[in-house]
Amino acid sequence: MKNILIIYPHWPPSNLAGVHRPRLIANFLPKLGWHPIVLTVHSRFYEEAPDEDILKTVAQTTEIHYTSAFPIWKIRLLGDIGLRAFFQLYTKALKIIDSKKVDFIWIPIPSFYVALLGRMIFARTGIPYGIDYIDPWVRDISNRKNWRAKLSLCAARILEPIAIKKASLISGVSENYFLPAVERNFKLHKPVLVSMPYGFDPQDHQIVLDAIKLPWADVLDVKPIVYAGAFLPNSGYFLDLIFSRVASQLKNGDWDKTRHFYFLGTGSYRHKSISEYAREHQISDYVHEIRERYPFLHILNFLSNADKLLVLGSTEAHYTASKIFQTLLSKRPVFAVFHHLSSACNIMQECGANMFLCSYNPNRSSGELASEIEQKWNNFLTCPVWMPDLNALNKYSALQSANELINAVLTCISSKK
Repeated sequence: MKNILIIYPHWPPSNLAGVHRPRLIANFLPKLGWHPIVLTVHSRFYEEAPDEDILKTVAQTTEIHYTSAFPIWKIRLLGDIGLRAFFQLYTKALKIIDSKKVDFIWIPIPSFYVALLGRMIFARTGIPYGIDYIDPWVRDISNRKNWRAKLSLCAARILEPIAIKKASLISGVSENYFLPAVERNFKLHKPVLVSMPYGFDPQDHQIVLDAIKLPWADVLDVKPIVYAGAFLPNSGYFLDLIFSRVASQLKNGDWDKTRHFYFLGTGSYRHKSISEYAREHQISDYVHEIRERYPFLHILNFLSNADKLLVLGSTEAHYTASKIFQTLLSKRPVFAVFHHLSSACNIMQECGANMFLCSYNPNRSSGELASEIEQKWNNFLTCPVWMPDLNALNKYSALQSANELINAVLTCISSKK
């Protein structure tokens, strides 16, 4: 087997969403003839609470090396794990390379700063490396005015060209995440490019946890409509239209009062909250938001035990919503709103899960989208049958994503010979 070194400072038992990118890829690499070597930071240096259950989702074939990180001071000036562990990761990576042959290095970001390790290690060893964009590094921060966001953007504009200039491969969950960076930084000779979704590991959905308390367990006679995951600023527009429809139904006496919304693990965001939208539409009695993050496997259990599910995309076309896979695999009816160019729309259409899919097009009026939401929302609430073809999702599995990545890596290696 060839060896691929994956550098990512978070790893199970971390419950951060980005952890699943390297985990899912690593799980399937041995089937493709590659041995995954993960270099990460020990969980005792993480800020978030550990989720021991998520360790059950890591394949035993994955070789894992841990390193330390500098602690967070009482005044939190430096929190990013990629910065706190930067030199430790660099030193450990060189030790690994000294002890065994590494054929390629793959670095998912964020943490964005670890991307610099690729170039540094390449300068020292000549091993080709790739940067994987889970999120764009240089991004639009027009909806964030704080000094940290401005400083981060300034650093991104300076550091991104340095980090990716010598990369042999640029990958990402969507090409829209990395194409602007490629166009900014590569004029003549471009690296190998490949986009692939997070995908999914079917085994995750087979793991049963005992004694999980559902968020609505103490509410009698409830039909939960569940939204799981981060609530983005650009999702608010869609939520406002949906809540407007619910408010109208409630006013007209058409709302089934056993239906309650549960927004779970939405995060500590600073933009307008779900609760504020609910208050404005006077439907707070039917909207429950729990911002704290839930363990990954708990979320899968909540989804499969919900009555119905809600997924909101973004007004930006590049937003892929990788959680669409876990939502569909829960086998519950899904109401979704996405940008019409989002890959999530194609995924839902291909598996016949688009009965209640509404598409946002900036060239359409808000009235047209509101009308579509009204029609499909009514059908969603009375949905008698939900039978998507989940086999159609196989081409979006983590196995397929790992295969696409390895094909791109092999192209990089062969071009260097």
